[in-house]
Amino acid sequence: MSRFNVYLVLGLFIFLFFNCKKDESAAINDETILKGKASIYVDETVTPLVEEEVMVFEGSYDAKFTLVSKSESEVLNSLYNKKASIVVIARNLSKKELNLFEQRKIVPKITKFATDGIAFVSNKSSSDTLIALKDVIGFMKGERGSKIKGLVFDNPNSSTVNYMNNLSGLNGLPEKDVYTFKTNNEVLKFVSENNGMIGVVGVNWLSQPNPSMDPVIKNINVLSVKGLAKEGYFAPSQNNFAEGSYPLLRDLYVVNCQGYSGLGMGFSSFVAGDIGQRIVLKSGLLPFEIPARKLNIIRGKTNSEKK
Repeated sequence: MSRFNVYLVLGLFIFLFFNCKKDESAAINDETILKGKASIYVDETVTPLVEEEVMVFEGSYDAKFTLVSKSESEVLNSLYNKKASIVVIARNLSKKELNLFEQRKIVPKITKFATDGIAFVSNKSSSDTLIALKDVIGFMKGERGSKIKGLVFDNPNSSTVNYMNNLSGLNGLPEKDVYTFKTNNEVLKFVSENNGMIGVVGVNWLSQPNPSMDPVIKNINVLSVKGLAKEGYFAPSQNNFAEGSYPLLRDLYVVNCQGYSGLGMGFSSFVAGDIGQRIVLKSGLLPFEIPARKLNIIRGKTNSEKK
């Protein structure tokens, strides 16, 4: 290649490089905490709540979000690979994960905004609506003899699987009598059609079901759970979340790694603020901050008041 061609190629490369940087900078400059476009990668188990939060945010501000619903592992991998910069997950980042960001000179801004739970569901034909957590853990470890015929999870890489594996001290799901699908809705449908199966889903999919799932929801029982250290069975209700009596609780977080004052900051503040917390309350989950109730008292005129 001649020297002229070398300079030409080099000049073209430099031109493209700086134009790409310019376009990237322009995109950042066009985005503020309340305006612009951004993507949010969300743990599939809490998608209904995040969809509601996004809908209200977009209706209030000149902003547009693209929601990408994936398993917990896929969401976190997208964050590590810089494919995602705003994520919603059902746990906090571990110390090891935070160290990875620190090595990259990135300080994630982490906002806790709600408490969710893991629910066990069964076919409606079963009259028993109680289940002991030790029986579920025993089944995962290969112990048989309980009323459980099989466990059904949404995705082998999901937050519900990781939660139950950690609780059971397992590194992966057993192959025998344990089934996985892709979504929580598929789990609910399978359980509604198969007696003896216990589905493991995020409570959010039960508290905010899609209208198309109504026939399925009517054919399942949401089970009350006996914990490992407490007596009594507790349903996955908002009240039991608040009292801490339900044994399968988990917190929800927005993790913002944008590194500038963009929509990640705006969305985090919104979900943790008064309107966002009221959306959580309405969803059936537990807000991080219980919104204050406002009472409007209208005083009537007394006989002594001048007209």
